[in-house]
Amino acid sequence: MKIRNQIVYSFSTVVILLTIASSIIIYFAFSEYREAEFQQRIKDKINFTVRLLIRYKESSENLVSLIDSHTIHDFYDEKILIFDKHKNLIFKSLDDLQIHNYETLLNTLSPSIRTLEVKEGKYDVVAAYVERETEHFYAISKAYDAFGYSKLAFLRNILIGNIIFISLIVIFITIYLSNRISKPITSLAEQLSKLDLATDNLDNISVRSDSYELKYLTDKFNQLIKKTNDAFSYQKHIVHHISHQLKTPVAVLVSELERLVREVPENDLSSNLNQQVVKAKSLGEIINVLLEISRIESGKPVLKQKLRADELIYDVIASLNVIYPNFHFDVKYLPEEVSEKKLEILANPALIRQVFQNVLHNAVLYSSGNKAEIVFDCSYSGYLKVLLTNYGPAVLAEEVKYLFDYFFRGKNSVNKQGFGLGLVLTKRILELHSATINYRSPEPEENIFEIVFPLS
Repeated sequence: MKIRNQIVYSFSTVVILLTIASSIIIYFAFSEYREAEFQQRIKDKINFTVRLLIRYKESSENLVSLIDSHTIHDFYDEKILIFDKHKNLIFKSLDDLQIHNYETLLNTLSPSIRTLEVKEGKYDVVAAYVERETEHFYAISKAYDAFGYSKLAFLRNILIGNIIFISLIVIFITIYLSNRISKPITSLAEQLSKLDLATDNLDNISVRSDSYELKYLTDKFNQLIKKTNDAFSYQKHIVHHISHQLKTPVAVLVSELERLVREVPENDLSSNLNQQVVKAKSLGEIINVLLEISRIESGKPVLKQKLRADELIYDVIASLNVIYPNFHFDVKYLPEEVSEKKLEILANPALIRQVFQNVLHNAVLYSSGNKAEIVFDCSYSGYLKVLLTNYGPAVLAEEVKYLFDYFFRGKNSVNKQGFGLGLVLTKRILELHSATINYRSPEPEENIFEIVFPLS
């Protein structure tokens, strides 16, 4: 997730959740206050009714109507029952509202349990033991707090609107601030993505920001880029320089060896000289490959042409047979009859020849016998698959992931010549041709290298 999005998501979420939580607390706190305040008003109403009952019980026959005329506007939808000390009903208001559980409440009331507060749906029910002068009474009142619920609904709507308003404001402000905060970081990332280490001179990265951390980070990046560029430039130039220095003496060595081959009569010495000629030419080809890769790494395009992959491999096999005359490569095609177009790849001849040279030479070195198999699988429409199989000690499963790393040599390479660079060079060359190489070992003594080329 982008930093900008993380800031928007994290900050907005925290503020909105805090707003929602505080609104819920306010709502429930007011709800509790409404209930407590309304129940207190019911108690006051009970006490007032009891006082009226005591005052007018001797002077009026129509006591119920008289008391109701004093209290008719107190509550909306109200019922009140008053009982004497023996819990006999002595007063009932005129309302039709029913108190369903008044008997249970009445039986529970006593001088020790003076007040009970319960809910019947949205109605509040209060039962109370009341002492007045020398008498005491039991009263039960049920009422609906229309005004209180109206205020609670209004508060709820205000809080919901407030949450929506604050959420929108917070999101807009957070987006604005996150854009300002992340803009220098985005600019830094974009400049880094545009860096081309193939060039010798790189401009310093600059970021417009007042942040000390970003300025410090930019300075460190510029230092790192300079060091990386210096190291990369040194590597390119040293490889190029050494290759050029070696090219001439190797060419002279090959020429002298070929001259000796012509002058020495046919015997074992002549055969050995022929092997040395092949090895010296192979060294020259490696130098040419290094020069070509150095040129490509400098930003030059890979010079490619249409090639027959099988013809290159046959050429490499012929060279290797001079050095290893007893080793045999069994070449097969899938299917047996294939079109020439299925074998054509667009590649640099010197580089791809070096790929096949490295892989086939490894097959010779790491084979227990004197045979390896090469299969050209042409059964795919968009690419050519070349499978090279040799039989010998396999690479351990835990070592396979390091097979194409610099200087790696597995346990099966003990007492074998090499420096662990051949497969690294092979993979790099194939990457330049949009090709891939993979290794697998289906059986303990079986090694399969799979090279996949896009067709030209």
